[in-house]
Amino acid sequence: MITSAHVVGSDASFAREASVDELFAAFVDREAADVPLPGSSTAQRFAVLASLGRRDLSLARLAEGHLDAAAILHEVAGLQPGAGERWGVWAARPPQPVVRAGRSVAGWSLTGVKPYCSGARTCTHALVSAEADDGYRLFSVSLDHPGVVPVPGTWPAVGMADSDSLDVSFADVPAQPVGGPEAYLDRPGFLHGGVGVAACWLGGAHAVAAPLYERSAAGHLNDHAAAHLGAVDILLHAADTVMSQAGQDIDADPDDEHRQAKVRGLRTRALVEKVCTEVLGHVGRATGAGPLCHDERHARAVADLTVYIRQHHAEANLAELGRTIGQESQESQESQGGQGSKEAGR
Repeated sequence: MITSAHVVGSDASFAREASVDELFAAFVDREAADVPLPGSSTAQRFAVLASLGRRDLSLARLAEGHLDAAAILHEVAGLQPGAGERWGVWAARPPQPVVRAGRSVAGWSLTGVKPYCSGARTCTHALVSAEADDGYRLFSVSLDHPGVVPVPGTWPAVGMADSDSLDVSFADVPAQPVGGPEAYLDRPGFLHGGVGVAACWLGGAHAVAAPLYERSAAGHLNDHAAAHLGAVDILLHAADTVMSQAGQDIDADPDDEHRQAKVRGLRTRALVEKVCTEVLGHVGRATGAGPLCHDERHARAVADLTVYIRQHHAEANLAELGRTIGQESQESQESQGGQGSKEAGR
């Protein structure tokens, strides 16, 4: 069984001087195959992702993409990554640009530009979403094809800089379909995977809070900073507890027969995003500019977390949660009303 401490860096391959690309390759080669799939020890899976996020959020982003790809391949096609393969999931779907899938006697191919492709120059394979004549589909692509070209300069961000999330251009690139239209989105694992992303965010929040805990351990907190640490500790403890419970709940109903995965995912992601936002504020107010100016690792953690949590769509996701809760309440009332009518007729 993987432990968080092992993933964070007991192996020599996780030496601090290694690049994120090297850390990602080492994780895939030595650790990834042992990480549980969603539905089986999912809380442990989330603990691995959180540990990676605590170490480096760009590393966590790349590792999460590979692990998510492995889960998708398993759930949709009964497959798994091959030895030496590093996978990404490139499924951003903004209005523009668009990747389109075409089909001929030679098979499927992809053409267009896909944004936010984490590991654009690091991954060997990717699951790429595309618009096809029969709907929205997911395809597996080998990235060594000459028609796959990362677009230089399309990820100038300071935050998550090492995630290598460039736009990637596809020009008539051969692709293999993974499931049918909408299969990627319609499976319960899509919602479980969204919680895994939040586990990475939560690890990042722990990393941001580290200087505050270190000051406390050294006896260097005044009352002002101690109050902020108390608030941070409550937030992180609550989010850790919710994340662990989410993993247990997924294990209890991996196929979402009780239809709780959407609400669970929206709630957990929203809570963790809120915790991350508040931790950033508390730590900054408690420690001032010092760590941001003189502690490279802390400054990077703050910049990375600020960017990464924007995968949560703020009020749009909260509105989706509210509508989902309302719909479930209505369905529950209708079901109870129908049951009452049946009992009254007996």
